[in-house]
Parts: sequence; structure tokens; C-alpha cells
Amino acid sequence: MASKAHPQQGYRSCLGILRLSKSYGDERLEKAAHRAITIGATSYRSVESILKNRLDQVPVSKTPSTTHPMQHDNIRGADYYC
Repeated sequence: MASKAHPQQGYRSCLGILRLSKSYGDERLEKAAHRAITIGATSYRSVESILKNRLDQVPVSKTPSTTHPMQHDNIRGADYYC
């Protein structure tokens, strides 16, 4: 928790995350922590939300979904600005 102003705040967050294992179990907490690190959401609330919504049991998508640019008459595109 390097984003905290005081180290004690980071310790409390870490202890809170570790305490989640009492409710959800070590294995689920480990998977939730891995997911949180992968998506860059490492706060207590994020890990707790992952566990509550059972997202630790859903595989993390490694590749972002590719979306094609929207085609519409009002969208100019890159060639317009050259």
C-alpha cells in the first residue's frame, strides 16, 4: 500500500485483507489477490468486492477485448485531418 501517506495506514489495509481469509478461506483470498494485482485494484474494498461477487472464481482475461471503431457518417476519421 505505497499510496498511503503513513505506513500505519498501509498495515491496517493489509491486515484487513488478510482478515478476509476468515470469511472466505485462504484459497479464495489468494485467487482474489492475484486478480486484484492483475487488474491493478489492490485496495481492501477492491479485494473484498472481488470476493463478494465471486470474481475470484472467474478467469481473468489476459487480452483486452478488441473493438472495432464505430462506423457512422458523422465520424470523420484520421484522413480528414491530413
